Parts: sequence; structure tokens; C-alpha cells
Amino acid sequence: MKFLITLCLSVFALNVFAQLEGTAFPDMETETVDDKVINLPIDTQDKYTLLALAYSKKAEKDLTSWFSPVYNKFIKEATGVFASFSYDINVYFVPMFTGVKAAATGTAKRKTAEELDPLLIPNILFYKGSLKPYKDALEFDKKDVPYLFLVDKEGKIAYATSGEYTDEKMEAMEEFLDSL
Repeated sequence: MKFLITLCLSVFALNVFAQLEGTAFPDMETETVDDKVINLPIDTQDKYTLLALAYSKKAEKDLTSWFSPVYNKFIKEATGVFASFSYDINVYFVPMFTGVKAAATGTAKRKTAEELDPLLIPNILFYKGSLKPYKDALEFDKKDVPYLFLVDKEGKIAYATSGEYTDEKMEAMEEFLDSL
């Protein structure tokens, strides 16, 4: 019975995200650790872009579960025999600071620069502002999970998933990218 409930919830989640596919990713002004402004998706339309968003402390914890697998699969430069099997996509992890938490953005940038692997820092963007436009447009229905969107060159959502990293989610994303 528990399996059936989990299966039904998974199918429902996939259907909700399937509705987002083909819709425009909303404009989002973000900043790097060094305060450089990156406008999503405008500044990343040179290729597909994986955006991983989190807007709560619990969601940030699950977001970090994606760091290593995404780095190894999409960011780390493949060499040797495997060089031809690499993916050429932009990747950004975006912690979202909204409401009263927006004041903590500077502290979060400083901690990121001090504590995170320097190889991953260029792939971290910070959003500070209102949550409502993104919650509405991207159907954020659970605040405690990260949301991942693969955005195409035109700025439209091509693929979406959410939650903690699993091999199955990564495999589904790879299958999608391989089909391009």
C-alpha cells in the first residue's frame, strides 16, 4: 500500500512538472559571490542551463545533495576516453533569500567563499527579492525541497524535477539531455 501511495505521488509530481515544460523561465536577477550580476535566463542562453533553486534552510540541505553528482557529471572537465561523453551545459545552484532572510545574503556569500570548494563557487548564484513571482510561475508547492530546471537556449523550461538527489533523477536528466 505504501508503495502505491509513493508511486501515485511520484506520477502526480511528474505531471505537475510536465505542465511547466515549454513555459518561459521567469526573469531572475542573481549575483555571484563576487557581486557580479547574472540575469537568468537571459545571460545563459548560449546553451542549456541547469538551475537548482532552494528557498528554505531544509531545501538548501537537500540542494547540497546535488553538488557532487552534478559537479562530476556536468561541470568537471572530462578527459581522455570520456571527453566525448561530457555535457556542455551551464549549471547554477541558486539559494533564494526572500523576505526578512534577504538581509542574510551578504553573510551567505561570505560563508560560501570561505567554506565551499573553490571549484564549485563559480556555479553558485544568489537571489535576493520576492518569492511570489517564482512560487507562482514555477509551482513551488513545497518549501522544504529544491527545484531543478533544465532551461533551453530560448529560456524555456525543458525538464524539471525536485527534491533530494537520487540516481534515478540524474539518469532521467541525462536521458533527456542525450535525446537532444
